[in-house]
Amino acid sequence: MGLQIPPSLKHKKFFYLWLGQLISITGTQMQIWALFWHINQLNDNPIALGGIGVARILPVIIFSLIGGALADSIDRRKVMFVTQSFAALLALTLGLLTQFGHVTIWHIYFITALQATAVAFDGPSRQALVPNLLPKKDLPNAFSMTFTSFQVGSVLGPALSGVVIAFAGQAVVYYFNSFSFIAVLLALFMIGKVPQSFSEKSAGVSMESIREGVKFILGKPIIFSTMMLDFVATFFASASTLMPIIASDVLKVGVVEYGYLSAASAVGAVLVALVISQVKELRRQGPLFLGAVIVFGLATVIFGLTKSFIVAWFAIATTGAADGVSTIIRNTIRQLQTPDHIRGRMTSINQIFFQGGPQLGEIEAGSVAQLFGAPFAVISGGIGCVLGTFFIIWKWPHLMKYNGDEPMLAGAPAD
Repeated sequence: MGLQIPPSLKHKKFFYLWLGQLISITGTQMQIWALFWHINQLNDNPIALGGIGVARILPVIIFSLIGGALADSIDRRKVMFVTQSFAALLALTLGLLTQFGHVTIWHIYFITALQATAVAFDGPSRQALVPNLLPKKDLPNAFSMTFTSFQVGSVLGPALSGVVIAFAGQAVVYYFNSFSFIAVLLALFMIGKVPQSFSEKSAGVSMESIREGVKFILGKPIIFSTMMLDFVATFFASASTLMPIIASDVLKVGVVEYGYLSAASAVGAVLVALVISQVKELRRQGPLFLGAVIVFGLATVIFGLTKSFIVAWFAIATTGAADGVSTIIRNTIRQLQTPDHIRGRMTSINQIFFQGGPQLGEIEAGSVAQLFGAPFAVISGGIGCVLGTFFIIWKWPHLMKYNGDEPMLAGAPAD
């Protein structure tokens, strides 16, 4: 029996967005990994790499809740038109500064902060838009395909990044990212108008609407506990920031191998996503979810211990596979158990956890590496991830019992 076209891709509107995102994510991932390399060339202190985490997380903390309320009060497609265009201009600016030799580490931090601001507004609208593009029965497959497109872009982006830097220069990576946003803008144009639900109680972009979103999350333990676990795991096991140091100082490889190493996580994630796409029903989702996070932490420890490029590559690929399992399960839980009128605000709160964990983790990893060395920072982070998972299991034991066929919106009332 051969592979079949995923049902979600049979819906034109979703397919347009999915394809546009695939192209854009490739450019974005090229830039993310190029930035780590660029910063390390400008300042070889590990703490300098941690600074990129500050630049990314502060706008998310400040603007995400506003972005979520905005996504629930106006046309999400229009929000994306603005944010995607703004992000494209920022990438172009970074490319020009780099090409003409005017870029400093502070330029990189500032532009990264502006891009994070765009993400804070774009993320809730983009994620909340997906359930409006296809029938409810195809949503789990759509979440899986969205995750797959992100990971495919994450495979192509880092691998291309190292090659492009080596043969064409740092600035070309930023130019490619700038032009890649055109794919999403074209997809949004082709999608056309998208129906969207609005709450009668909604107060638009206001403190009242933001409080309504927070109340909803706090009233749903199954959603809140997955967000907490997401934060804990990514805070401790953020090995990506230190990848340039591990690659050059520990594994003794160059920029091309660095690109391959950076892509390893996404390779593992794509493979596991393809396997899951062929599974009719996932059962015992809670234990599977928690087990995946523990594997994620253990593989991070192995990455920090080894001096072999091959072992390091497979360790990072394993973290990607484990993260793929947990991501697909937790995204399905959150989206299916959230009504459309509040989905943007739920996504914005999740974005703080999802972005906050790795970005604050980058600060933590950079600081620990500055004091004790990069390998120690990676190893201790992996151990912290495992211990944090056991704390979540103790605090919210219902996760271990979650099977995946529970009634929708089960949990404590939002009010």
